[in-house]
Amino acid sequence: MARKKEYIESEVIDKAMELFWKNGYETTSMQMLEKQMGINKFSIYSSFGSKKGVFLACVKSYRKKLFSITDKLKDSNNGIEGIKQYFYDFLEFAKDNNDYIKGCLVTNAANELNENSDTIIKKQLSNFTKEIRSLFENNVRQETSLTEEQIQEQSDYYIVSMFGLSSASRVFDKPQLHIFIENIFKQK
Repeated sequence: MARKKEYIESEVIDKAMELFWKNGYETTSMQMLEKQMGINKFSIYSSFGSKKGVFLACVKSYRKKLFSITDKLKDSNNGIEGIKQYFYDFLEFAKDNNDYIKGCLVTNAANELNENSDTIIKKQLSNFTKEIRSLFENNVRQETSLTEEQIQEQSDYYIVSMFGLSSASRVFDKPQLHIFIENIFKQK
């Protein structure tokens, strides 16, 4: 007879996501997950299969939480100004309860990647980044004076800048980050 889960999956995933968000994928151990999630390894393996399974569930949940700002960008008719607003919205989204900006779950994990990293994790992180870049491209495309080459270049510029903002947000204060954002958008 199967055992009844004594936890709510979405709640333990939120707890695991906070741990991955803080530490990245590689640094997070099963022991850390067990403690953070408040469930034993058997339950983790039973529900998610592995640490990778927990992480992939966290990325899926993170995507859903990010809809609050990605949907706003998706619906934006403000061109590049919409992307700029997304950068500011991201800083608010990434704050914890103490006003500390945690960066981006995906960027934090991507910063650890190397040639030996798990291919499924790499693919998930790459797909996530492509989705955000696509939103940027759609907004850049609203600028009617740009050529296709310029649209692609600017879209690349903004996704790389977003990675920079995500990483910088863990180190620099809000006024410095606002200057960074303003300078990104002065160039274009």
